[in-house]
Amino acid sequence: MPDFEMVIGLEVHVQLLTQSKLFCGCSTKFGEPPNHNTCPICLAMPGVLPKLNRRAVEFAIRTALATGCTVNLRSRFARKNYFYPDLPKGYQISQYEEPLAEHGHLDVETPGPGGAAVRKRVGIIRIHMEEDAGKSLHENAEGGQASLIDLNRAGVPLMEIVSAPDLRSAEEATEYLKSLRNIVRCLGVSDGNMQEGSFRCDANVSIRPRGSEKFGTRAELKNINSFKFVERAIAYEARRQEALILDGGKVKQETRLFDPDEGVSRPMRSKEEAHDYRYFPEPDLLPLEVSNAWIDEIRRTLPELPVARRERFLKDYGHSQEEASTLTADRALADYFEAVAKKSGDPRSATNWIKNELLRELNAQGKSIEQSPISAEALCGLLELLSKGTISGKIAKDVFAEMYATGKAAQAIVQEKNLVQIADTGAIRSLCEEVVAANPKQAGEFKAGKQAVLGFLVGQVMKRSQGKANPQMVNDLLREILSNP
Repeated sequence: MPDFEMVIGLEVHVQLLTQSKLFCGCSTKFGEPPNHNTCPICLAMPGVLPKLNRRAVEFAIRTALATGCTVNLRSRFARKNYFYPDLPKGYQISQYEEPLAEHGHLDVETPGPGGAAVRKRVGIIRIHMEEDAGKSLHENAEGGQASLIDLNRAGVPLMEIVSAPDLRSAEEATEYLKSLRNIVRCLGVSDGNMQEGSFRCDANVSIRPRGSEKFGTRAELKNINSFKFVERAIAYEARRQEALILDGGKVKQETRLFDPDEGVSRPMRSKEEAHDYRYFPEPDLLPLEVSNAWIDEIRRTLPELPVARRERFLKDYGHSQEEASTLTADRALADYFEAVAKKSGDPRSATNWIKNELLRELNAQGKSIEQSPISAEALCGLLELLSKGTISGKIAKDVFAEMYATGKAAQAIVQEKNLVQIADTGAIRSLCEEVVAANPKQAGEFKAGKQAVLGFLVGQVMKRSQGKANPQMVNDLLREILSNP
């Protein structure tokens, strides 16, 4: 029985974070009433002419530079002809023979043998610009079903990033997508929101006998809107093709839709070739010409990219690979961490509190770091109280929970609830003596050499002090008291 390998190429459509559409001044704001963000240009009224959005071009060039692409000084828009109700022109303005950028790459890391990270370079064939289509809505209506068209999205600027067929597993494909999404978010060119459709993926999947150089027949999986579904869809499609070939059948070149509820892909239509779209140069737009000076100007404004920032975090903060990857996965999160680390002077505590406490709460509620009720400055306030010994670690967690729930400052919560740590030697000694007297059995076991019982006694003292006693002082004083005959 032959051993097959996957061959995967991804086409990623990224909605650019401009305020207006690609060829008109209509708003790109998501969630507006149907057909609210429209005008004669994006509705394709007779006699209108498109005007290119300079900001969208800048964003596409930023992405091209960040992914090692060559930006072409001359590119050209074309008409991609196909009929669909949500495409008001009857064609889509895109780029075909002369794209904006080509020949780039993206390095991704996946777990290798023994859990060590393996870095792989994935080629990027091209990055081109195009306008989005509208949206068809199918719903029940009186007398039957109705199909409605919302053209708010028609004309929204898109950037299509086409990878080489270099990916060999569903896991690699998912990591590529995550890395690409991190880059466009870091650059500020897209919010990368997959649920709202601003980061969409089509996957071209085929299989071939391992070791073969010849590509198999590919199927295209359309518009997959989550990392989880991408991985599931590709894995299913590879299994489907393998079963078909082993059963003596042949894979058809077609477009398929993935059903996440059933976990299967289903045929949508036969796969189109470029000639099916009858591309020809867009007569209403001049060729796009960009200067080296403008490209250099954009290059100077590029931020520190996620991979470089991760390497710096490993070096400067002593992070593990997992910590650095988590904290640099999002530019806003990395900025938040560095603000806390620098102001508090304690990168290790900043790492632990953000990764283990703050992100846990945010992830549970599906919130981003920008939506955190605890600012970087407020978290520094909590860490300062902890480092000064004003509150104990246990109380700090209670204070953090109150900060997250109310947005109040740590100092205010500590004062309101009288949570200041007890550090008076006499008061703590008295509590320790009471606990030793109340637990003669455990005290005797400790004196007999059973060191582990000390934890029980410390817990009893902390309980009596309502968590306010300084734990180190409790530990030291209990040992002193128990060392006496």
